[in-house]
Order: sequence, then structure tokens, then C-alpha cells
Amino acid sequence: MHLFYTPDIAGNQYTLSESESKHCTRVLRLKEGDHIQLIDGKGGFYTAQITQAHHKKCIVEVTEEQQSYGKRDFYLHIAIAPTKNIDRLEWFLEKATEIGVDEITPILCDHSERKIIKPERLEKIIVSAMKQSYKAYKPILNPITSIKELFSSDFDGDRYIAHCEDTNRKLFRDEIAKKEKVLVLIGPEGDFSPSEIDSARENQFTEISLGSSRLRTETAGVVACHTVNLLND
Repeated sequence: MHLFYTPDIAGNQYTLSESESKHCTRVLRLKEGDHIQLIDGKGGFYTAQITQAHHKKCIVEVTEEQQSYGKRDFYLHIAIAPTKNIDRLEWFLEKATEIGVDEITPILCDHSERKIIKPERLEKIIVSAMKQSYKAYKPILNPITSIKELFSSDFDGDRYIAHCEDTNRKLFRDEIAKKEKVLVLIGPEGDFSPSEIDSARENQFTEISLGSSRLRTETAGVVACHTVNLLND
């Protein structure tokens, strides 16, 4: 059954956005009487019937409703430096959403080569991946933030930094526990600077390794995401 994103749904009747209406009626060629499914990004999962198949204002009637659909008992926040090639960051957002992530913060670091992102496009990628993977919860995408601001912000959970320095780092998979709230920092192509790693230590971040291979930024993000999800599966 086809799935549509309806973030402001309330009540039993809903009008799809213009883009979703066009996709529903012009691309998928659905008509009155057909059934579709809806997600609101907040845990709501709905089954609905099309009552008016208009390409700009497709109206549906909700017939079934589930709340807290696919709710997880852990929380994953990944703070990652945007890559010079924005396609790589977009790929990370897509895959992390499909695997399962709750919050993403793009971070500015000493070695960052990209300091500007377009959140509107990134939000569209997240929504598309959420629909593709049948997730009812939409990951939070925070504004781009300096790593210094992130260090000073409150986080009620376990905090980790993945870097490539030859220090006494522990394997991430051996450090994390089930059903926990986790924040993982992933650095830019040039890795975190020594001063940033020192600041992480001072702010009680645990230094971790994601394995013996030297990973690209976006790959490291996906490995961290998969590791937490696999442990909690």
C-alpha cells in the first residue's frame, strides 16, 4: 500500500499537500475508493481511503489509526561534520534514517571543508527515506552547530567521539549498552583536531574506534548508526 507524509494530520479527514496530491493522483493514478497509508513523523500511522482524488487537493478519510508505531526503547543522536561533497552527507542522512536514528546535528569543526548546508533539501531526503523504510518517526535535523556549542550543550546520556588518533580507544560495539540514550560525534574528512579531541575528553566524551579500517565521514556515521541499532535489535 502506498505511503504518504502527513505531518499536520488531525481528525478523520485530511487533505494531502499539493506535492503528495500530485504524486497520489498523477503519478500513482490512485482514485476515489483506493486505500493509502499515512505517517505523521510523530509516531502516528494511519490507513485512509481517498474520497476526492484531486491533483492539488486530494482528500482522504482515516479508517484506522495506530500511535507510537515502531517506537524504540533507545535514543540515538549523531553529530556529524558535513562533507565537502554534499552528496555524501545526503547519502548518510538517507541510510541513517532507513536504519534508525532519532536526531542529527551537522557540526562545524576545525577541519571542516563545508560550512553551509541547505536544510530544506536535507529535510526532503529524510522524509523520502522515512517513507521508503516505513518509519513513523521523523528524525530531528538540527541547524548546523559549532562543535564548541555542542560540547557546552546538555545531553542526558552516554557521549562518544569517534576519531582516528592513535590513542587508547575502545571499540564502540564493546562500549555501548542496550536501551540507552547515545550521542556520537563523527568528524570531517581531516578528522577532529587534537584540540577538539582534548575538549571532548574534558567534557567526558568516551573515545571510540569504529573498527580497524579508516572510514570516510559518511561511512563512519552509518557504521555508528548500524552498531547501535544492531545491539538494540
